[in-house]
Amino acid sequence: MIDQIDGLSMDIEQTNLDKLRSVFPECVSEGKLDIDKLLSLCGEYIDNDFEKYKFEWKGKADCLRLAQKRSTGTLRPCPEESVNWDTTQNLYIEGDNLEVLKLLQTAYYRKVKMIYIDPPYNTGNDFVYADDFADPMARYKEVTQQTTKSNPETMGRYHTNWLNMMYPRLRLAANLLRDDGVIFISIDDNEVTNLRKVCDEVFGEENFVGCGVWKRRTSSAMDQSKVSTDHEYLLMYHKGQFLPFAGYKKDYKGYSNPDNDPRGPWVAGDLTVGMNADMRPNQYYDLVDPKTGKVYHPSYNRVWSYAPDSMQKLIEEDRIVFPEDTSQRPMKKRFANELKSDANPFSTWMSEVGLNTEGTRAVYTLFDDKSLFNYAKPISLIKTIVSQVTSQDDIVLDFFSGSATTAHAVMQLNAEDGGNRRFILVQLPELCDEKSEAYKAGYKNICEIGKERIRRAGKKIHQDLGMSAAFDLATAITIPELEDEMNESCEQKMDSAETLDLGFRVFKLDTSNLKTWDATPIEDEQLDLLYQRMNGMIHRVKSDRSDLDMVYEIMLKLGVPLTYSVHPITINDKTAYAVGEEYLLLVCLAEDVQPEDVEQMTEYAPAKIIISRDSFADDTAMANTYYILRDHGIELKLV
Repeated sequence: MIDQIDGLSMDIEQTNLDKLRSVFPECVSEGKLDIDKLLSLCGEYIDNDFEKYKFEWKGKADCLRLAQKRSTGTLRPCPEESVNWDTTQNLYIEGDNLEVLKLLQTAYYRKVKMIYIDPPYNTGNDFVYADDFADPMARYKEVTQQTTKSNPETMGRYHTNWLNMMYPRLRLAANLLRDDGVIFISIDDNEVTNLRKVCDEVFGEENFVGCGVWKRRTSSAMDQSKVSTDHEYLLMYHKGQFLPFAGYKKDYKGYSNPDNDPRGPWVAGDLTVGMNADMRPNQYYDLVDPKTGKVYHPSYNRVWSYAPDSMQKLIEEDRIVFPEDTSQRPMKKRFANELKSDANPFSTWMSEVGLNTEGTRAVYTLFDDKSLFNYAKPISLIKTIVSQVTSQDDIVLDFFSGSATTAHAVMQLNAEDGGNRRFILVQLPELCDEKSEAYKAGYKNICEIGKERIRRAGKKIHQDLGMSAAFDLATAITIPELEDEMNESCEQKMDSAETLDLGFRVFKLDTSNLKTWDATPIEDEQLDLLYQRMNGMIHRVKSDRSDLDMVYEIMLKLGVPLTYSVHPITINDKTAYAVGEEYLLLVCLAEDVQPEDVEQMTEYAPAKIIISRDSFADDTAMANTYYILRDHGIELKLV
């Protein structure tokens, strides 16, 4: 029997049932799960006691069914909006994250090391819409044409609406986490208690890692609240196999002691911060080397990291390295013996992480001093948590990506430590208000802002690496005792600038490329309509969809990551598509496919060959294809 690919996402319910059947076969009878028997095997006997501790709200059961309802959507590739399409391993997906998370289940099941999300806080002005159980894709199409963003308390389902949005998405997200995966969720006082209860249920209360608190602003809020709230929370849960935070395990490579400092090996670190003189006037001053009297002027856009009194103390402690050339910047000694090792982070972050203004300013600066996105999370916050829980090749997922701070942070961290972390960002294309500065600047929705930010951030990171490498080279020339170290650093940064992945592939959520049968009842006198429907199903692929649309839908449904290479090959004047460097799949959507064409395809030795039913010259050709591929040990699937 030949398998056929349908237009649906992974069947999560059947997958879960199959897992239970493999462990407890006696609990499945006639394809149904006997929950009472399963509970008894686990030591839980039914006692008809309904007064048990549990977290309930109206719509919870529907949410669970919605999370497991198979999606009829697909992700359509958009190379023209992407950067470095052929080489990048990063993804930006535009669409409703509920449907996108369903579509990612097969290809990214248990492959994501870290998830960070900054969901709506339910302040009364957030974009919180009700999902549609009957037709989620139709609801998505409807929502993307709306600008209504409020969920006011006066609606009467204030917390319920928010919980109904969050619960199914967290359930699906949990499936994507690796066994050693971790999720971080930003939230404030509005829903932190409800979020904690939901996460206890989804991830297990025993998997709660902690609740971080970070100071998000310094000024007092001008509102009528009893307390001026200056903090937010970061809930942390792990999947099950929790590994200690790795962010404080330091690499001592590159440390040396050229001046025989009694404090031991050190490296020269930057002594400036990326703020202009107007932002930090007390850190914009001339620095004088007390030994030579030489004066070093700060850059207007990069002031000194310390105020004069603190800087003077560092000079007295011999922690500042002054170059011979006053056009170069002094550096700070960073000693190996002063770095923490294997230490877990504190739950309160005040100095390690920047304020919300840092995030807003980062977007403001990238977009030529335009206020396009307010309340963006600071890059330092995301960098801190990514550095603490990921290794250099891990996947980071953010399905409430907003202004794309997570992508910016991952690329920046990779530039700093030579990593190759990959990101997957998902964002609903919320329409920008026509009165907003973003709309006036030409950005119609949030996704357009996010994609442009990644483009601009990538260019800036590449430029900064080049400038930093040039600075190292200049330092090597002006400070002979640092020559070897700075030359090595320069080479590393130049290599990183050339190999760093600063691109991303764009995909957009849409209905399946495959037609579905219209089951709307037809009256006896409407036979013409019936014939029209039947004729419309002769060719299964929609007429307005491209070959690449189909290829990537096939990849999604077969569990192939969307970053795999796809390139066309010609076989007997027919075009096929090879997926993966090792020809994991061969997809043929061409017309008039004959057995000799299939014989030619087998020479590429793919694991699977996928051919459209519409492609075969006739039924005989399709039957012969099955036997040809069977003899070559190649699996055949039809679409």
